Amino acid sequence: MKILLPLDGMEGSLVAVRFAIRLIREGLQASIVLANVQEPPSLYEMSVAPDPQVLQKISLAAGAHALERGEQLLKLAGMAFESEVGSGDPAHTIVDMVERLGCDMVIMGARGKSSLRTVLLGSVSHGVVHGAAVPVMLIKPEEA
Repeated sequence: MKILLPLDGMEGSLVAVRFAIRLIREGLQASIVLANVQEPPSLYEMSVAPDPQVLQKISLAAGAHALERGEQLLKLAGMAFESEVGSGDPAHTIVDMVERLGCDMVIMGARGKSSLRTVLLGSVSHGVVHGAAVPVMLIKPEEA
């Protein structure tokens, strides 16, 4: 089984990494792909950038930074993983990653927003749940 773990660099998304580690320690045979999606550059950023490749480098560096804490957790647990940084709409890009990388499942942190707020504002987890053709497990935030 190949599990995609989307991370946004915030503490809340690390609950998914910790949960996946627990599942694997309890016997699940799985490989892990850590993923981060960067928003595309704004029109302003594109107009002031000296070179489009600079924006791409910045985006990749920001994505790599967002994955660092998840990578540290997996290294401490002695688990192998792949890392992937994408660009675009987060929900759609995560669904694309699932298909392109041949993942069997997505485990991601949920922010715990109400369903009304999700309808009004939209959310990445909502988009992934409805767009992915594989099971998506949402992990509630850890108690403080």
